Amino acid sequence: GGGAAGAVAGAVGAVVGSPAYLVKTHLQAQTLSAMAVGHQHNHESISGAFRSIYQQHGVVGLWRGVTGAVPRVAVGSAVQLATFASAKDWVSERQWFRKGSWAAVLAGGMVSGVAVAVAMTPFDVISTRLYNQPVDADGTGKLYRGFLDCILQISSREGLLGLYKGIGAVYLRLGPHTVLSLFFWDKLRNIVQHQQPPGL
Repeated sequence: GGGAAGAVAGAVGAVVGSPAYLVKTHLQAQTLSAMAVGHQHNHESISGAFRSIYQQHGVVGLWRGVTGAVPRVAVGSAVQLATFASAKDWVSERQWFRKGSWAAVLAGGMVSGVAVAVAMTPFDVISTRLYNQPVDADGTGKLYRGFLDCILQISSREGLLGLYKGIGAVYLRLGPHTVLSLFFWDKLRNIVQHQQPPGL
């Protein structure tokens, strides 16, 4: 139910936001040539990046890397909602916190944050590699042919732990966001439910 809905909503959001994520990745990776790590796209501005990508690779080029973004966000959204409800009920059943209390909601959010980081990090690594790789004139990646090729190359060259590079940073980014998002979502949902007339 909630996990499937979260996955679909996340996937749609990833498709819509993919061009912006592509440009964000290019701009964040960009630095002085003396300090450069990884491929440099050398965009001068946000609008310049969109224009450059469109001129070189067309509309399809703006969605390069989306095959990594969709599973990343779909998995993260599904795991977030599915584990939150279960974790919240679990801590309440053990009477660590009263059911429905703010502490139970926060505990559920913390557990969900860990689960999201564990589930999402491999997709995050793949997504970042696909978005930031250099491409040929026809838009084909010079390092990875696509999602599956990226998984296979990382696994064979860097081991399975290569898919979990940066998991600590992923959790530091997603943990607080997950906890606060789910906390406020739960509280707002309760307010709406209490304001609905009986029978609705």
